Formats: sequence, C-alpha cells, structure tokens
Amino acid sequence: MESFASLVVLLCLILGLFGICDSISSNEVIALGAFRSEVFEDPYQVFSNWNSLQPEPCLWSGISCSPTGDHVVKINISHSAIKGFLSGDLGQLSFLEELILHGNKLRGPVPKELGYLKNLRILDLGMNQFTGPIPPEFGNLTKIVKINLQSNEFTGKLPPELGNLRYIEELRLDRNKLGGTVGHSDHTGLYVSKTNLTGFCGSSQLRVADFSYNFFVGCIPKCLERLPGSSFQGNCLHKINSKQRPSAECGSNGRNHNLHHQATSKPIWLLALEIVTGTLVGSLFLVAVLTAVQKFNRKSSMILPWKKAGSRKYYAPVYIDPEILKDVTRFSRQELELACEDFSNIIGSSRDSLVYKGTMKTGPEIAVISMSMKEELWTGYLELYFQTEVADLSRINHENTGKLLGYCRESTPFTRMLVFEYASNGTLYEHLHYGEACQLSWTRRMKIILGIARGLKYLHTELQPPFTISELNSNAVYLTDDFFPKLIDFESWKTILSRSEKNSGSIASQGAICVLPNSLEARHLDVQGNIYAFGVLLLEIISGRPLYCKDKGNLVDWAKDYIEMPEVMSYLVDPELKHFRYEDLEVICEVANLCIHQRPTKLLSMKELCTMLETRIDTSVAIEFKASSLAWAELALS
Repeated sequence: MESFASLVVLLCLILGLFGICDSISSNEVIALGAFRSEVFEDPYQVFSNWNSLQPEPCLWSGISCSPTGDHVVKINISHSAIKGFLSGDLGQLSFLEELILHGNKLRGPVPKELGYLKNLRILDLGMNQFTGPIPPEFGNLTKIVKINLQSNEFTGKLPPELGNLRYIEELRLDRNKLGGTVGHSDHTGLYVSKTNLTGFCGSSQLRVADFSYNFFVGCIPKCLERLPGSSFQGNCLHKINSKQRPSAECGSNGRNHNLHHQATSKPIWLLALEIVTGTLVGSLFLVAVLTAVQKFNRKSSMILPWKKAGSRKYYAPVYIDPEILKDVTRFSRQELELACEDFSNIIGSSRDSLVYKGTMKTGPEIAVISMSMKEELWTGYLELYFQTEVADLSRINHENTGKLLGYCRESTPFTRMLVFEYASNGTLYEHLHYGEACQLSWTRRMKIILGIARGLKYLHTELQPPFTISELNSNAVYLTDDFFPKLIDFESWKTILSRSEKNSGSIASQGAICVLPNSLEARHLDVQGNIYAFGVLLLEIISGRPLYCKDKGNLVDWAKDYIEMPEVMSYLVDPELKHFRYEDLEVICEVANLCIHQRPTKLLSMKELCTMLETRIDTSVAIEFKASSLAWAELALS
C-alpha cells in the first residue's frame, strides 16, 4: 500500500506540471489505492483498470466523480465477490456521497474513519462478513439517508450516537448479532443523544427499518410500532406478536432485562427470600458444575495451540464430542491415496485446498478435497469446525445436492480430507463461459434451473436447521454426464481458514467451552442471501454472461434495463442460443426480479419460488422438438 501511494504521489507531482493530475487530489487517489491494496481477492477483475501508472480515478471501474471531475463522489462495487478488509483511508474522501459495497466478502471491523465522511448520503455494506461493533462515529454522518448493514456479523449494542441521524430514511440492521435494547423505555425515540433529544423519532423521514434476526431485548419504542412485525422477528423481545427466538438462544440478556423490571416492584421480604433461595440454588449449581468438570476431564479433550508467540505455545482445551462423527464413514489416507492414483490426479486447487479425482475399489468415482494446512497451524478451533462441518454436510441427502461420502482425519502425515461423490461433467460456470454453447440448449438450461431450485428448496425448508451454500454461484453447481445439477459447497473452507488466526485469541479467552462464531449460525441465517444469489444465477444462466465483464459491467446492473420490460426482455437471452421459449423467459425474469429486489414486507421462500418455476416452465420433450432440430441428437446423447 505504501509503495502504491508513494508512486501515485510521485507521478502526480511530475504529471501535475502538465496539468494532468489537477482533477483529483493526491489524497483521494492515495485513499483509493489504500482501499485497493486491502483487497486480496478480485475474481471478476473489478480493479483491473485501477492503474497506478495512470492515476485517473474517474475512469476506474466503480468510481463516479463530481460533474467538474475534481472529486470522487461515489464508489459502487457490489456483488463482485471481492475479499479483503475495509481501509480507514476511505475517510479521506471528504466529498464522497455514496459508498456501496453490497454483496461482497469484505471482513474485519468497519473503520471508524468512515464517520468522517460528512457528505455521505448512502452507506451500503450489506451482505459481507464485517465483524465487531458498529462504530459510534457513524453518528457524525449527519447527511446520511440510508444505512444498510444487513447480513454481516456485527456484535455489541447500537451506539446511542445514531440518534444524531435526523435525516435517515432507511436503516437495515437485520441478520447480525447485535444485542441490547432497540430503544430506551424512558423515551419515545430509538436513541437519545446529547445533541438530539428525540433520536430517530425527531424526524419523520424514517420509512424503512429492519432489526430482525439479532439478539435485541426489551420493548419496541412507540415511534417504531408502525413498522411491520417482521422488522423485529428473530430477536429476544417481549410483548410482541412477531416470532422471536427461543429463550434458550437468548441467553441471560433477555432474562436479566425482565428481572430488572420485576425487581423494582417487589417487596423487600420477597427480595430477601429470593436472595436466600438463589444462594442455595447457586451452591447446588456449583456442585453440579464441579461434578461435570470432573466427568469432562475424564473424556477425551483435544488440546491444540491457538497461536504462537516466539518459541512459546499457548494452549486452550477444546472439547470435541467423540460421538459427533459416529455415523459418518471414515476413510483411511491409504485407501484414498490408492483411489486417487497417489494423489496425482488433481482437478482443482486453491490457496487453501486441493481437489483430487479418484475411483474407489467398489466402483464409484469420488472427489477428495484436502485441506492445505500445516499441522502447526491447525488450531483447536479449526478442528472443532472441521468435525462440526462434516457432521452438518453428512445430513444432506437430495438428488440435486452433492453427497458427502465420508472424511479422512489422520495425524501422521497430518491429513484432513472430505470425500464427495463426483459429478463428472464439470461446473456450470465452465459450460456457460468456456464450453460449447450448443451443449446448453434452452430446455437443458431450464432443467438445470429447476434442479438448482429444488436443491435450494430442500436445503432451506426441509432441513432443520436450514443449510445454505456459502458461495452460491455457477461454480457451486456441478453437472453429471446428463447435465443433472448438483449443489456442492466447497467454498466455506476458504472463509474459515483465512480468519481462524484472527478469531483464535478471542475464542481462547472464553476458556474450555468453545463457541463457533461466524460459522454455522451465520449459515442458518443466510437464507435470504442464498435467494438473492439464486436470482443472480438465473440471469447468468439465461444470458451466458459472467457476473462482471469490462464492456457491460455488473450483470445485475446491466440486466435491470431489460428484466421488467417485455418489449426488450429477449435481449437478456444468450446470443449463442438459436431458440428459446418466451413464456419461460418471462417467469425466469419474474423470479429473478423477486430474488434480487427482496422486500421486507414480502420475503418469498425458496419453496414459493420453486413452485412458480415448476408450474410455469415446460421442459417436456415435445416442447424441445418444436423449438430445435437438434433435440433428437441431444436426446440420443442423453
């Protein structure tokens, strides 16, 4: 980052003599360079034209400048799968009005420096992997009208400084891990600050707010009772009609809140009786805990290093239930090595894993995913996650999902592997963007869409708790020889491996009981994220276009000009296709539009969306014969 910034400053000093760098200040260019340097994965090459040798940000992808071209006023890099962290240097973009980074894989805490953007009107960081508390400095964004922080992993309480946002119109905080109260019982406002005694209620601008699927306790402020009940569901609130979390999930926060209000109205003698009773119960509980600890110590605990400092190792005992994988087949490294030809048959690789193809003695072909991790870096947290993930994957059994056949876990040599059934025809991504277009006829694409919808319906509605694909895209859809789609979630390991070291310290501080943060719980809550991704996937399948390309930009932004207009809807269809059914195209566009533009008041489930597709798309042989003269050949090949 420093080398990029130094180069930009030097070039601007030189080029400034010719008036070339006068348009954008060097501080803004440096801030953008710092943002770029914190992104370590850019699969769709969004930053390909962010050229440090030609520092002209107004021409860079995702950047919009003021009419005079002297300041950056908008950053819009959404649904681009970029991974990395958010740089605090963005706080130097003092003229920035919109920061939209929705639907990526950005992680870590949100820098407080974003609160310095006094001209910011829209802040959209939804559907990422941000952690930590919401910075109280956000209260300085006095011109803000929209904040979207949904579907992240924010924790802590809502900062009272948010009460300064008098012009806020839309606030989305759903699907995080926020706690505390939504408001204070002594006031009618959502929050009360020193400068704004009425909080959000001081402004009639707030039209949309969503606090659902967090851990909020207490009551809803009167000024927010006009919001639909769905805006508060999935919390720990009381005296509310909308569905709340079970008390077991709410922990002590909800109970303490209720006890506080009950205690204020009880007589002294009753409080004294409760104290004595509580002491006796506490003593019994302490005896029970000591007994449990003794039993716990008799069981097998796995002690692995959380992290190392110098030559010393710090250990935290992590208890792993020895019964967790009792019903899952365990393969030996030797039989997998034999099946995969001494692990020479590599069909895929990433920084975190290798994928091998093999054939078992009993006949079935397999795909083996091997974790690329050294033993000294494999933490107790990772081992617990590995075994929990294996158990979670093993319960999946549907014709449109990849089946986990088993796992391998050995110490010498260190081995952690997953064994899946093999889909021999590659990924949907490969066929859409690198294969022959004639192999994916319109009817075949419709069958693939229906298969994906049925697989998601099973994962979301027939499994309890629900299971979601961590990175739902065309690379997660594998095809059999007859182009039958199977959803396989290989990508969840990238996220957990990359943040294991960062989370390890906080986990170790919790003692012997290890809680899995940001993993399975987030997966169960990300159903709506999968539905959005399904809508994008529909557009990719019918258009044959990747999620991002240089000439037409973001797929969703490009498609929105055609998706709702019947007279130009056919422009969405892959030009390589010679035949398509307009009736199918209409329902695909309708479902995609519902997925991408989800409304809190009308969130459709995959069951409803799947029914729409199944009842209105015709994939019969007769339809294909009418549309294409190649249908007989395709039928013969199938």
